Amino acid sequence: MRLVFAGTPEVALPSLRALLDSGRHEVVAVVTRPDAPAGRGRHLVRSPVGALADEHGIEVLTPRKPSDTVFLDRLRDLAPDLCPVVAYGGLLPQTALDIPKHGWVNLHFSVLPAWRGAAPVQAAVRAGDEISGASTFRIVKELDAGPLFGVLTETVRPDDTAGTLLARLADAGAALLLSTVDGIEDGSLRAVDQPADGTSYAPKVTTDDAHVDFTIPAVAVDRLVRAVTPDPGAWALLRDERVKLGPVSIVDSSVAGEPLPPGELRVERRRVLAGTATGPVALGEVQAPGKKRMAATDWARGARVEPGERLT
Repeated sequence: MRLVFAGTPEVALPSLRALLDSGRHEVVAVVTRPDAPAGRGRHLVRSPVGALADEHGIEVLTPRKPSDTVFLDRLRDLAPDLCPVVAYGGLLPQTALDIPKHGWVNLHFSVLPAWRGAAPVQAAVRAGDEISGASTFRIVKELDAGPLFGVLTETVRPDDTAGTLLARLADAGAALLLSTVDGIEDGSLRAVDQPADGTSYAPKVTTDDAHVDFTIPAVAVDRLVRAVTPDPGAWALLRDERVKLGPVSIVDSSVAGEPLPPGELRVERRRVLAGTATGPVALGEVQAPGKKRMAATDWARGARVEPGERLT
């Protein structure tokens, strides 16, 4: 089939590569977000999907909005049979959805209808889900509500961050998307409506959402930090300065020593503890403003953390 692939970040690359390597389908163009400033020089940089398309000599479309008439006209000229989508980041109007013969098929990183929305993996980690997964579905006007073509599941490991889980789902999901495209082409696959029950939503995670509140239980602190790692990154304040926090470890209260109030730090020889609403957590890597990430013990020595100081 003639395909126009829509995607933007690195997580979409396994799917695009799978389609390019299939030998069965022709990717005639990709749709991606416009080049964006990056780095110290703030030079315009192509998205990861756009860069991969450039390497393969594939046309790259970068509409500011998918409703732009120039983009829609070009999409009609390309006459795609199907448009696979992975983390594109733009809202598709009905005029665009109507162009390809078989519509637009999205690879979404949750077991729908759970965690519809922009940040399903972060939501699953923060909620403490034991099982996550990926789904392929036909895009309709309602958010992530279209009929399902296929689903896979993936165990959420106790130490998973959003980044590690998403990387596994991106690889496994690429195979699911390719099999979905194959099944649509040969007519062996039919979409079925999503279950009516179990719908939940995962809005975009902001920097404010990544502010660690140490007045919640240790298990919730652990999940929050892992859910926002690597992006946007967990943080808290020490002396009114923001420090970034890597994943933490929950400490058995029976060997933690004297209880710590929420956020209060205790610097020991081999670990740095922070109090929560329940038991303490041991900090992992910490990054002070203008510094590199380092082990919490090295950070605490350099910062000269005093008894009674707190992360807030």
